[in-house]
Amino acid sequence: MESELKITREEKPASRANLSVLALISFLASFIIARAFTTINPDVFLGAGGFHIHHFWYGIIMLAIGGWLGISYNEERITRIAAVIYGAGGGLIGDEAGLLLGASYWTGITYTIVVVFLVFFSTFILFRRYSRAILMEFQGLTRSRVGFYFGIILAAVSIAFIRTRNFFIASLSTATTIVACIIIIAYIAHQISARH
Repeated sequence: MESELKITREEKPASRANLSVLALISFLASFIIARAFTTINPDVFLGAGGFHIHHFWYGIIMLAIGGWLGISYNEERITRIAAVIYGAGGGLIGDEAGLLLGASYWTGITYTIVVVFLVFFSTFILFRRYSRAILMEFQGLTRSRVGFYFGIILAAVSIAFIRTRNFFIASLSTATTIVACIIIIAYIAHQISARH
């Protein structure tokens, strides 16, 4: 009985990670299809009562439906469908991020937001699924001399871009500088503890 319970606990996170991958794939597909359709047919849209109904409204409805299905049912088939609906809704909203921020539909910020979202979401999925292996690799990196040199180079390059006027690049540079400092400090701490 205890071994069955242990197997069930270990299998559940893996299936949840697969749901995240499904949501990510449907997000990308939805974003690409919406952007391609709007590029090819910019004058085709749903209108009602003189209003242009933007597709981010469909995205909001799909997020609500996908989220509700995901928390209401515990059947694998339904949770997979929920993940696809949820991701597709997010893609429709992401496609109109520029409009939602008060800028133009074609503004570059839409692409920046989608790329940042994809990077963080992909990192989250990978870290959640392979956290032990990633932590072991990171620990090995922080204890090696190669990792120490890598940390110094990463810090030097990252610091050079912190003062840029682009918020995204400045934020990314700050984050990588912090990671580089952690690598350097961890290496020095390991060397000091190894001598004692």
